[in-house]
Amino acid sequence: MIINEKNYKGGIYMSGHSKWSTIKRKKGAIDAERSKIFQKLAKELYVAAKTGDPNPENNPSLRMVVEKAKAENMPKANIESAINKAKNKGEDENYEAVRYEGYGPNGIAIMIDCLTDNKNRTAGFVRSTLTKRGGNLGTDGSVSYLFQRKGVLVLEKEYDEDKLMEDVLNMNIIDFIVEDDSYIIYTDPNDFITVKDDLINCGYNKFIMSEVTFVPNSYILLAPEEMEKVFNLIDALNDLDDVQAVYHNLEI
Repeated sequence: MIINEKNYKGGIYMSGHSKWSTIKRKKGAIDAERSKIFQKLAKELYVAAKTGDPNPENNPSLRMVVEKAKAENMPKANIESAINKAKNKGEDENYEAVRYEGYGPNGIAIMIDCLTDNKNRTAGFVRSTLTKRGGNLGTDGSVSYLFQRKGVLVLEKEYDEDKLMEDVLNMNIIDFIVEDDSYIIYTDPNDFITVKDDLINCGYNKFIMSEVTFVPNSYILLAPEEMEKVFNLIDALNDLDDVQAVYHNLEI
C-alpha cells in the first residue's frame, strides 16, 4: 500500500475502502442457508475437536472455529453438540481436509477448502462445477501463492474511530482499515485469538466477521455481467456439501 498523509497514521495504513467483503459473499439470512452454514460449521468443529483436545481453551484450532461459529450466530447448543460428538470414541465419521485450486471465468483465482470422507467424489463434484460455469481445476500451488492467510476482524462502525485506533495501536495487528460502515483489522493467524480477546476486553464486541481466512494479495475487476458469472460459480461451489470455504480474488 502506498504511504501518504491520507492513508498513513500512527504506523497503521488507512483506507476508505476495504476488500474484506470479497473474501466471502454472504447471501440473505434465510433458514435454508443458515442451516447449511451451521452444518458445515458443525463438521469443522467436529474435525477440530476430534483431531485435538476437545477443550477449545487448549486447542487453538478448535477455538478459532468456535469463534467463527459465534460470528455466524451459530447457537451455543449446536456448537457444544458438535464438540461433544467428537468426544464419543465410537463415532466412525472420518473426514480429510482437501484443498483444490483453479480458475473461474476471466482468470479469477479460486481456492476451495473441503472436508470429505470420499476424495474421488469431492474432486468430481468440484471439477464438474468449475467446468460447467466457465472455470477449470488447476494443479496444487497454481493459485495459492496469490493469497495470504490472515486473521480478519470486522467491527460495526459504532465505535469512536480515534479511540479504537489508539487501542489497536497497542495490539499486535498487521493492518487497520476504516470503511464507510465498518472497521477492519488484519492479524497474523497466530495472533488472531489474542487480538480478538484484547478487543473484547476493551469493549469492542460487535463483530460482523471474525475468522482466520485467506486474503488475496491483489484483486481483479470485472464488468458487472462477468462478475455475476463468478458469483454463480462461487455460490454453486458453496452449495456442495463437502465444500467448507471458497476464496477468490474478484474485486467487488
